[in-house]
Amino acid sequence: MAASRQHGPSDSTLGQSRRKRLQEFRECTLAHPQLVEAKDQLMAAIQESPPNSLVMVFGPTGVGKTTLLAKIEQTLTQSLLATLQTDRGRIPVVSVEAVAPESGNFNWRDQFKRTLLRMEEPLVGSKLPQLISRNGGDELYARLNARTPGAEYRYAVEQALRYRRPLAVLIDEAQHLVKLTSGRKLLDQLDVIKSIANLTGTVHVLFGTYDLLAFHNLNGQLSRRSVEIHFRRYRADQEDDRRGFVNTVHSFARRLPFPEPPDLATNWEYLYERSIGCVGVLKDWLVRGLAHALKQGKTSLSRADLEPHALSVSQCERMLSEVVEGELRLRETADEQCRLRTRLGLVNCDKGEGGVTRGDHLDQLERLSRIRPGQRRPVRDKVGGSTL
Repeated sequence: MAASRQHGPSDSTLGQSRRKRLQEFRECTLAHPQLVEAKDQLMAAIQESPPNSLVMVFGPTGVGKTTLLAKIEQTLTQSLLATLQTDRGRIPVVSVEAVAPESGNFNWRDQFKRTLLRMEEPLVGSKLPQLISRNGGDELYARLNARTPGAEYRYAVEQALRYRRPLAVLIDEAQHLVKLTSGRKLLDQLDVIKSIANLTGTVHVLFGTYDLLAFHNLNGQLSRRSVEIHFRRYRADQEDDRRGFVNTVHSFARRLPFPEPPDLATNWEYLYERSIGCVGVLKDWLVRGLAHALKQGKTSLSRADLEPHALSVSQCERMLSEVVEGELRLRETADEQCRLRTRLGLVNCDKGEGGVTRGDHLDQLERLSRIRPGQRRPVRDKVGGSTL
């Protein structure tokens, strides 16, 4: 006869409890300083910029851009609640992810369809193409063929944005727009978004990694209409950033589903090392460590629980190289500032840290630009010499 089983929580009950605790921690978000700063800048850009503006949010992978997008979506929705009660046809915001193409160019047709689905547009597959003329009672529509992919969906998106009037269109993973073959130009990609923003009067926000910097200053018109926001990581060489990162570690420790919060801040340097100062990377790492600790029935989280789930040194080195390169591309040096002032004719450009020269160099630079390689500069030679 089989022995009777001891009374107590079943394995399935314990498993459900672990999954619930893990899910609660996975879904929690922290309003840490870098996120709050980026959110404030982005809200100001959306609310204060012209309605046809482009906003580009750059940042390293794992810094929390998707979390920032969710926060902005929530804030914009709350700001429009009173209007939505009376205007049922309006939507507060459109949030869509730019999907990486399987090969070749970014697929705009697919992107437009996804945008319509996110707006819950009916009969997405049966949209009419653009009306080009109306004679009496006859309507003539543009003829579309396989060589004009996505045109009908683009027009449907424009019409939907006009009638639904969202405060902003948020595009996550926007660095996928950069994926092109050699036959197309980056400017063409950004012109599509600029044109839709123009025609609909809707702010478009692109969230992406530093690969999105390929769109940086493509031409003067886009530069004038674009707002750039750098959602940066925490820097260990800056006191405020170091303090902010440690406080974030403390906050995560208090959110862990244990009777007493573990002292993670003791190992903050190790946590910084394997997250390179990106809170999103740190959060994912803590989730993996927490899952392991809960499975082992532990009542706290230690460094020993985190070490097997940390990113390798080579992974961190690769991520850091990409981050440093992006940060350098966004940095303005004294040389660049002086060069701008010189080209504008502002002659009081003092010598800065970059060792730039002073004075009125505008005419000199124009002359030097006309000198061909190997050609002597126009200088006065000395005449005569010493007498023996």
